[in-house]
Amino acid sequence: MIGNLRPMEIVLILLVILLLFGAKKLPDMARSLGKSARILKSEAKQMKKESADDDADREAAARADAQQSAPRTIQAAPGDVSSARPAGEPTRQSNQN
Repeated sequence: MIGNLRPMEIVLILLVILLLFGAKKLPDMARSLGKSARILKSEAKQMKKESADDDADREAAARADAQQSAPRTIQAAPGDVSSARPAGEPTRQSNQN
């Protein structure tokens, strides 16, 4: 669209903008536009960093799950086989309550 405008038309549009907003407001508007662009850029970088951190956490959790071994057996006393049970099973006493 800008390619179709002649130089005189572009100057006229800029002059109208200058008259509408005033010379004092234009630098403030440009400054606030620059601040907004910097904030947007920093937020995008932060989101990428958080995404990379989440991916690293998921990979670490997957490695930990892969290295997990079979359930351990807990013994009440050495040699006491009657009270030995896998760690995940509830005791008989808790079932009776």
